[in-house]
Amino acid sequence: MGEQEYRFRFSDTVDMPGVEETLLMAVISAEGVHGRARVWLDARFDTNPQERTCTISADNEVGQTIARIFTEMLTLELGESVFKVGRYDSLCRCQPEAKSDRGPK
Repeated sequence: MGEQEYRFRFSDTVDMPGVEETLLMAVISAEGVHGRARVWLDARFDTNPQERTCTISADNEVGQTIARIFTEMLTLELGESVFKVGRYDSLCRCQPEAKSDRGPK
């Protein structure tokens, strides 16, 4: 079986920059569960505002945690009627490596 991902699709009424912020909050929350280093190493996710989609890798516990937190946050913030989510074979659009913007400037 190939790589799997959770794919979220959003209605036209949803503010995609808000979705991206919510995804980043879910990633930060997952750091509280798994630790920052593990999230940096194992998390793979992407948003595509033009297609109104978001993908999160489903191949490891970190991605599954991010997807669960993200889904719960979306449901609370936006309601269930404005997005759909499913698990699919990966389209391999996720970032290939972790990059940090944290630390001394």
